[in-house]
Amino acid sequence: MVSENRSVGESVTRIGITEKISGEARYTADLKFPELLHGRIVRSPHPHADILSVDDSRALGAMGVVDILTPFNVPGGKVAPDLSILDTRVRFVGDEVAVLVAENEIIANEAIEFITVEYDTLGFSVGIEQALSDDAPEIHPGGNLINGSALVEGRGDIEEGFKLANIVLEESFSTPDHHPSALETRAAIAHWDGNLLRVYKTSRGIHADRRAISSALGLEMHQVEVVGPYLGGGFGSKDETRLAVLASVMSIRNQKPVKIELDREEEFLAGRRRHSTETTVKIGLTYSGDITAIDVETFMDTGAYLSSGPGVVRRAGQASLYLYACQNVRYRGNLVYTNTPAAGSYRALGAPQGHFALESLIDKAADSIGMDPLDFRLKNHVSSEGQPGERVTPLHGIVDTQPVEGGIPFSSNRLQECLVTGAEMIKWRELKNSEHTDYDDVKTGVGMSMFIYRGGPGGKSTATIEALQNGKYAVVLGIMDVGEGALTVLTQIAAESLQVRVSSIQMVVGDTSQTPDSPITAGSTVTFSSGRAIISAATSLKKKLILKACEHFGVSPAELNFCGTKIGPSEELSVSVSDLVSATGEKMSATETIEPGSADHIINSFGAHFVRLEVDESAGSVRIIQYVAVHDSGTIINPTLAQGQVRGGISQMLGYTFTEDMIIDKATGIVLNANYLDHKSPTIWEIPEIDVAFVGIDDPVGPYGAKSLGEPPSIGPAPAIANAIYDATGKRHVDLPISIDKILRNSGL
Repeated sequence: MVSENRSVGESVTRIGITEKISGEARYTADLKFPELLHGRIVRSPHPHADILSVDDSRALGAMGVVDILTPFNVPGGKVAPDLSILDTRVRFVGDEVAVLVAENEIIANEAIEFITVEYDTLGFSVGIEQALSDDAPEIHPGGNLINGSALVEGRGDIEEGFKLANIVLEESFSTPDHHPSALETRAAIAHWDGNLLRVYKTSRGIHADRRAISSALGLEMHQVEVVGPYLGGGFGSKDETRLAVLASVMSIRNQKPVKIELDREEEFLAGRRRHSTETTVKIGLTYSGDITAIDVETFMDTGAYLSSGPGVVRRAGQASLYLYACQNVRYRGNLVYTNTPAAGSYRALGAPQGHFALESLIDKAADSIGMDPLDFRLKNHVSSEGQPGERVTPLHGIVDTQPVEGGIPFSSNRLQECLVTGAEMIKWRELKNSEHTDYDDVKTGVGMSMFIYRGGPGGKSTATIEALQNGKYAVVLGIMDVGEGALTVLTQIAAESLQVRVSSIQMVVGDTSQTPDSPITAGSTVTFSSGRAIISAATSLKKKLILKACEHFGVSPAELNFCGTKIGPSEELSVSVSDLVSATGEKMSATETIEPGSADHIINSFGAHFVRLEVDESAGSVRIIQYVAVHDSGTIINPTLAQGQVRGGISQMLGYTFTEDMIIDKATGIVLNANYLDHKSPTIWEIPEIDVAFVGIDDPVGPYGAKSLGEPPSIGPAPAIANAIYDATGKRHVDLPISIDKILRNSGL
């Protein structure tokens, strides 16, 4: 018996798309419960202050107001190490002060105006330099430089490396605060029934949320359940805040379900943004184009709270540590508190900032020795053998996907093919060797960048698969689909593993009471990690079903064939899986937990982006004529979804490159553009045609050869565009966003 069902490599229709288009999909804010109370949050008007008192008497006397939570009657738990449920000190304009719940939203919106708060204002810092000055007030105990020093990673001898150089280049770069501004704002609904707290929330990790909520409230894990409904765009940013815990406290206090939903301004202020950075890159190279040393230092603004900052500042250094073959490298990452809205996880966290600085200076390095930027990268990019040096990880230990050490090869690395393919698609050689057809103030140019990113292994992953009596299979996972289509891809992997059609797979996700403990959906890990867990569980389940069929046929396992829906010695002599399960009268399932990764290889994804554009220096405008994105992500499980991932990531980062920045008034700490009108995200009219190609062979470690793809498309746009603008105008932009006024200023107009 041979199954003809194939799923991997097919553009299967995305799961949930019909429900989303028709409006049937229910997001957190859409959920209704009897006796539901509505909460609103009082927010600080000051960037740094102590709360002396909260007068809530007038608000409590208003009709329909049920309860008010303040720093003076709140439980003493912590949402994160530096984030109390509520605090008597506020640390940015928009920080949470108090929570009011009422019988409906209208009453809640009106009644919070009746709450009077007395503050003792403190000195504040709205920038990195100010926060690190000697007279800057401490935002948290221990000082504003987190851990009191930089994170330092390196390989070789950086000083010796620079001594070997004929040319040493150094440049400083800055990147802005950048908000995900997802269409769905954060929301949480908590319901305490006296024994169990059930929380519905916008989430990228329901099990992580469960642990955080139970810890903050001092509840046992079995007393907390978390449900993640449909998510309206995650981008890594849909957690790390107080919201769910505040709703939970109010539900416990009032014995009724409580809903808190942020409005658009609150989402900008209390949500999580991309960290702004100030980065200095220093490169040593020889006249022949060899890189002898790379030294990078980043100062990263994490805002008022730590959030995921330590992971972000580390990932910002991976390009400098590993993208180019170099024996002598050093990265120093400084994470700094400021009195601004907290930064956190956002697609490819840290990598866009680090690659923008490095890839911009690489172009300058190539120019300094008269070498084509493409040839410079072809000569110096890290090869399949990895970096020079010795392995530090124990021989049987899993290799970090963000390594520093040398001596370990990649599982697959088609970066050179990305470069060559992209250059051919955009006709790089012809464009670089021809005269630009510039006219008046409009000039044309081409630019490129390349990148490296972790390849998919994440935390310990578990999958359960059950054979059902209706002939289908239930796949139970604790991960969340955050809008990227993960469930579709995982369904395809399950169908491929079980040799059935995609329609025979039923996904069970989104509820901690029904699913195994799992990591958050982050770091482009879900396809790789959960995919491998699914394959392992499917293998175990097939063995169980075959053994059960042995009893039915009275033969050995070697005499039976498994074909998804049937098991037997032959096509004519077989039993359906549904009949086999029904006959046994017992649950037929398998659960497997794996530690994803490799002890022998580094698993990374790669890519190269190319841009052809024109710059009108008289208007300060840029028009992208052609954009080419080439990615090495191993096997592409779903081509249509994969192309969408690439185009979406690039489109998202056009705003980062050209227009988007959270503008904070230095005198007051107030965010001046916390709305869609003033925070200029690109519309469909600004997004060019994007040509996408995938190269490379199947990765030998990933599920069916797949590696990460979700975040890498966000890394390449800013440096590729900046390099193309330099090629067109001869003027380099080192500060993002490259706005109209900066182009005009650079042009001298």
